[in-house]
Amino acid sequence: MKKNIVVLGGGNGSAIALVALKQNVERYKISAIVSMSDSGGSTGRLRKELNILPPGDIMRAVLALSSYDYPILKNIFFRNRFTQNGKMNKHNLGNLFLALSSRYCGNFVKSIRALEESVEVVGKVYPVTLKINDLVAKLTNGKIIKTEARIDQPDYDHSLRIKSVYLEPKVKANPEVIKEILSAEYIVLSPGSLYTSVIATLLPVGIKEAIAKSKAKIIFVAGNAYHIFGETGPTCLSEIVTELEWYLPRKVDYVLYNNHKLNKKEQLHYKEKTWGVIKGDLNKLTDHNNVSFDFSRTDGGLCSIKLGQKLKEIIK
Repeated sequence: MKKNIVVLGGGNGSAIALVALKQNVERYKISAIVSMSDSGGSTGRLRKELNILPPGDIMRAVLALSSYDYPILKNIFFRNRFTQNGKMNKHNLGNLFLALSSRYCGNFVKSIRALEESVEVVGKVYPVTLKINDLVAKLTNGKIIKTEARIDQPDYDHSLRIKSVYLEPKVKANPEVIKEILSAEYIVLSPGSLYTSVIATLLPVGIKEAIAKSKAKIIFVAGNAYHIFGETGPTCLSEIVTELEWYLPRKVDYVLYNNHKLNKKEQLHYKEKTWGVIKGDLNKLTDHNNVSFDFSRTDGGLCSIKLGQKLKEIIK
């Protein structure tokens, strides 16, 4: 009997976790629940011009669950941007497919299912809500920052921390998502930006309640890096977990931390990427099951294969 695994998050972090789980697809029934607050780049333009749900993170989750090679699909559907096609410039094939097909058939979910069919997925992808919304952050000085793009790439004083985030307007969770959470045996909170990727997925009305009712074990994949000029949140592991749990109805069962030590070449790479290293203060998380291991790629970032091996050990 396959284990029901639900991955919550958005962007690159969810893709890493989904590719990790896909290594052992014969053991798992995999579902991806994706945040619906993205407002930047190609996704933001399509969302504004066509009044649709943001396609980018959904598209990447579908590609990650394909039975074909994810890096190749990522280049074709996501990374390669149009440059000589007028209004289509800076868009990619995947976003345009989801955006235009959803307008054509009048149903965003059906356009997701069509993309899933075309790349032969081994799981299913769900938007966390079917209602258009924006992520809003309240800073420690009381200032309000609206839209995911401005939170992810802030133009305000970086010394001001995010105090809380919420969705505007309040939106209900996709009913299919609630069913997936209630039937889950493990919930994997993906690596990635804490507020704009992970917590944004927990905010629609009904998600917190469903997790409270679910008997699933919660696994948080923390990784080891953060964007220095990104969202102004915590930069040490214990504070990240504490902040995350403020939006959950119960504690995380497992915290997976990447304990990789950077060599000089990797330090230069992190500097070029403007990545900082999360302080792994596991001594302040003694009431959690902490799993500290090296799951870095040799060229930087997180390795899905190493992560998949560890998840296989945990999910028995």
